[in-house]
Amino acid sequence: MKIILTLLIVCFCAFKNYAQPLADQYTDSATVIIVGAGIAGLSAANYLKEKGIDCIILEAQGRIGGRIHTDTSLGFPLDLGASWIHGPKGNPITPLLEAAGATTYITNDNNVEVYDIDGKKYKEALMDRNEKEFEQLLTLIKRSGTFTSSFESVFNSNYADYSTDRFWKYMLSAYLEFDTGGDISRLSSKFFYDDKDYIGKDVMITNGYSRLIDHLKDSIDIRTDQRVNTIDYSRDFTIVASQNMFYKSKYVIVTIPLGVLKKKNIAYKPPLPHAKQEGIAKLDMGTVNKFVLVWDTVFWNIELDYIGFTPEEKGKFNLFLNLKKTNNVNALMTFSFGNYSKVAESKSDSVIIKEIMNHLKIIYGENIPAPISFKRTNWGSDKNHYGSYSHATRGIKTNVFELLSEEVNDKLFFAGEHTSWDYRGTVHGAYKTGIREAKKIIRLTE
Repeated sequence: MKIILTLLIVCFCAFKNYAQPLADQYTDSATVIIVGAGIAGLSAANYLKEKGIDCIILEAQGRIGGRIHTDTSLGFPLDLGASWIHGPKGNPITPLLEAAGATTYITNDNNVEVYDIDGKKYKEALMDRNEKEFEQLLTLIKRSGTFTSSFESVFNSNYADYSTDRFWKYMLSAYLEFDTGGDISRLSSKFFYDDKDYIGKDVMITNGYSRLIDHLKDSIDIRTDQRVNTIDYSRDFTIVASQNMFYKSKYVIVTIPLGVLKKKNIAYKPPLPHAKQEGIAKLDMGTVNKFVLVWDTVFWNIELDYIGFTPEEKGKFNLFLNLKKTNNVNALMTFSFGNYSKVAESKSDSVIIKEIMNHLKIIYGENIPAPISFKRTNWGSDKNHYGSYSHATRGIKTNVFELLSEEVNDKLFFAGEHTSWDYRGTVHGAYKTGIREAKKIIRLTE
């Protein structure tokens, strides 16, 4: 018995000594700690700074920006994540990028040629007819969709003849899955398009979206390589633990992506409300990946904005963005959409290049040159993101986006594109949520 009591006392003391730093010791402090230095975190920090409220951003990676990431390893600015301003008129991102010195290109979705697996180009009349019917179909599915059914199930039930049509699979992936980020098998048949849009044709940033990040980071206290593992908001103050560092604050804004939230890598003390946990578990994070190939010379029509291809497998390298037109480089960017994005992430670079080249050889002939450079993304398996952007998932109502935005005990706040019902999956959506949460905190301090 004495041995057991002794062991219990030792364990208690050890626990007390472990817990003590969380309660009484900290590396640094601020009124607000922001977890994540993506666009939501930076917008919150800037708004708080303007109002005279001090904050610290803790970022898990060695870089800032999150899913805004401009890479220059191929010799030109290549956006691996966000690339476009979706609807530039009235969009809060437009003046910010203008102030940051961004150059832009208006991509024309209609400036495209689409080819079938036999190398023949689809006639414009056929494309126009199918695309018009596709738009009508989206409206019909939205009306007949149900809470529990996926877009795919309703589509297959009502349009069985189209489910195996290659051009229709092309539209479902290159249009719908690209736009929403989710595979049609998981996409809600009722709420897939219940969000809002700004006006105007999409604008691509040609000299790097990270200019926006550089513009917003000035005079903000950002600590990189600080992967948060615990947020203890059980007291009058909050302690955020990151590796062996402890930060004390009154308020915390969590801006990490939905994919990371779903992994439960952060322990909350006390645990998050059950409804919020359930919303995080049920809402999906979709994946869109990019693959860029560079050549010494061009062999495609450089006047096109896009080149389409209709393989048997939905979402497989079926759309090419002409970077010669947008960035004046001898390069094409292709994509993987929906479930195929997960498949592609399991394949080696050499296999991916071969499969992309097979598609291009069908269009342009066997004698096209091999690429000299290659770059790819793997957003779905990236431990800092686990996906590209969220979407309306079957089996849930889209008020879940608002549920995820609800603060907890006036101490713990949440921002990011996955907390925006109206503008989910967008840079401007994430930006606006950061300001939204900053305003909540300001009201509490008044």
